[in-house]
Amino acid sequence: MTLDSPKIALIGVPTDIGAGHRGASMGPEALRVAGIADALRARGLDVRDYGNLQGPVNPWQPPTGGYRHLPEVVEWNRLTMDAVYASLGRGELPVVLGGDHCLGIGSITAVARHCRETGKKLRILWLDAHADFNTSEVTPSGNVHGMPVACLCGLGPEALTTLGGPAPAILPEQVRQIGIRSVDLGEKRLVHQYGLDIYDMRYIDEVGMKRSIEEALEGVDADTHVHVSFDVDFLDPAIAPGVGTTVPGGPNYREAQLVMEMIADTGLLASLDIVELNPAFDEHNRTGALAVDLVESLFGKSTLMRA
Repeated sequence: MTLDSPKIALIGVPTDIGAGHRGASMGPEALRVAGIADALRARGLDVRDYGNLQGPVNPWQPPTGGYRHLPEVVEWNRLTMDAVYASLGRGELPVVLGGDHCLGIGSITAVARHCRETGKKLRILWLDAHADFNTSEVTPSGNVHGMPVACLCGLGPEALTTLGGPAPAILPEQVRQIGIRSVDLGEKRLVHQYGLDIYDMRYIDEVGMKRSIEEALEGVDADTHVHVSFDVDFLDPAIAPGVGTTVPGGPNYREAQLVMEMIADTGLLASLDIVELNPAFDEHNRTGALAVDLVESLFGKSTLMRA
C-alpha cells in the first residue's frame, strides 16, 4: 500500500427490490463469507466495513405504471446515494456490496455529484450481460434492475432521474458497457438513439478483450474518476452460476481477469459496485469466491510484479 492509497469502505446494500428473483439481498453477506475484507487487507489496503444499510422490505408485488416497487426502489437508492457520497467525502473508495443492479442509480448519482464538485472527469465501466437501458414503456418485466443506465441518463421516473439533483445525473458518453449480450427489442432502439458505447460479446470476439478494454479506457487520465459497476452476470454462467439472470456466452475466467487487471493498471479506480450475486442460485458460494478473486485483481493482484 502506498501512502496515498485510499481507505476502502465496504457498504452492504442487502436488497433484491429491483430484481425479478429473490436472493440478491443475500449478496453482501456472501461476499463477506467469501472473504472480501481480508482479501483486500492482504493487498495492503486499509478496509473498513460499515455493515449493511437498512431499507424497506421487498413487498414482491406486480408492476404499477410500468415499475415494480418504485417507492422502495427510490428509498434504497437514496440510502445508497447518501452512503456513497459520504464515503467519497471522507476520502474513501466506496465498494457497494449489492444487492441488485438498480442500486447503480444511487451509487453513480453520488459519484457523478462528487466528480462535479471536485472537477474530475467521470468514466463508468459497466460490466454486465445486459444494457440496463429499459424504460417503463419498453420493459418486458417492470423490474428496475433493467433500467439503471436509462435512469442515470435522464430516462425514467422523476423520483429516480432527479435523485441527486437535476436530470440527467450522467451523460451517455461517460459510460462504456462491456460484455453485453442481452438487449430487449425496445431497448435496442433506445441504446442506438442515445449512442451508448457498447462492447458487446460479438465485438469482443472479433477484436479481442485486450483491444476492447483499451478502447473503453481511451482518454482516461490522472483527472479521471473511474467507476466500475460489476454485475456478476457479466461472467459466463459456466463459471458464475450464482445470479438470477444468467446469459450464456460471457467472458471466461481469463478474459474477466484481464479486464480487472487492465483497469487496475490505470491506477484510477475510485469507486465500485458489486451487484446481482444471488447465493440462492450458487453452488457453495462458488460465484461469491470468484467475485472476490476478480475484485482482488481490480485492486492490483497479478501473477507477476509489473513495472
